[in-house]
Amino acid sequence: MLNDPRSHGLWEKTAPPPPVTGPLAADAFADVVVVGGGFTGISAALHLAEAGRSVILLEGAEIGFGGAGRNVGLINAGMWVMPDDLPGELGDVHGERLLDLLGNGPRVVIDLIDKHAIACELERNGTLHCAVGDAGLREIKDRASQWQKRGAPVELLDAAETAARIGTTAYAGALLDRRAGTLQPLAYVRGLAHAAQRAGVVLHTSSRVVSTERIGSGWKVVTDRASVTADWIIVATDAYSTGPWERVRTEQVYLPYFNLATRPLAPDLLSSILPNREGVWDTKEILSSFRMDKAGRLVFGSVGALRNGGAAVHKAWARRSLARLFPQLGKVDFECEWYGQIGMTTNALPRFHRFAPNVVGFSGYNGRGIAPGTVFGRVLARHILGEITEAELPLPLSDPSDPPMRRLKEVYYEAGAQVAHFVGERF
Repeated sequence: MLNDPRSHGLWEKTAPPPPVTGPLAADAFADVVVVGGGFTGISAALHLAEAGRSVILLEGAEIGFGGAGRNVGLINAGMWVMPDDLPGELGDVHGERLLDLLGNGPRVVIDLIDKHAIACELERNGTLHCAVGDAGLREIKDRASQWQKRGAPVELLDAAETAARIGTTAYAGALLDRRAGTLQPLAYVRGLAHAAQRAGVVLHTSSRVVSTERIGSGWKVVTDRASVTADWIIVATDAYSTGPWERVRTEQVYLPYFNLATRPLAPDLLSSILPNREGVWDTKEILSSFRMDKAGRLVFGSVGALRNGGAAVHKAWARRSLARLFPQLGKVDFECEWYGQIGMTTNALPRFHRFAPNVVGFSGYNGRGIAPGTVFGRVLARHILGEITEAELPLPLSDPSDPPMRRLKEVYYEAGAQVAHFVGERF
């Protein structure tokens, strides 16, 4: 995408083409203008159009250019925060609402894929959160207990069961979440865009918003070529925000994350490594993740950026880690490599902002973009349609605020991951 093979890697190589789009070239009018062509923006646009509203979506680059097209592809339920801790962070009302919404988030994603026949390599066999050592085992036991008392279909696996599912004896156990799964993220967001376009959404790419202007009770949203006048603006640019809503980006600390894809594995290896194709990540502070794509490529990732010497360091570390996890792989060659930025908030929870009257958005998904982005897009559509009030939203209203020492933390995370992987930090 944009002639950069390290921006979207395997996902761009294997995703079906996006819908035909072009820049906004003439002034236009709509009920709602959506800014951002990722999971949240396209989900909101699709649900609004299906309810009969006229919608124009403006994307500064290409559909799925931001986090939607770069991530691991795990359809996770919930957030990083432990379920029992959410009410303490958000209050009882919003905490329980958010748990219910995001706990059921994968189901919303899967239903949309089925409804619109989106070809995105969907795997419905769950995810495995793998325990490293005794501390990791205590963590997943706590998480399992907290979800189970809420009726979630999660199961704690012992070391032997974990090894049978993954093909390695590296882990002390795992939390199997049957709500979850994996998909090809760029294919999914492009499929949503096709569905939105069929529903009547007008999609414009290469249409970066440079300013906004209040016009009566509505808004004029201006790009470098033309403008859209609408009653509502949905801001769905999240961690890649620039222009009028750059403060959405600056209230988050960037955590770089890379992925490396092997060549398709031989059938005997596929029968022993993730034979059920669950998505996997571990409990380490500098975590690792891995999953299979449809062709049998093993996609392996961790914290770090593939730049400034990081590419060589992180790839060498990945080869060592894969040799320890799966010695049966032998010599590993990577077919694709790419990385992006996870936007981390101060409490690892998303935000709801009302930037001005009728200008709203959710952001701050902390590496959990697929299900939260999709369901928050639907929530924004329902809010604009008048089906739920602001008081009934799953998050309280907050004002964007910059975290302390943001730039220093970003340098530390990128450099720290590179140092840790250089000295051989273990998974």
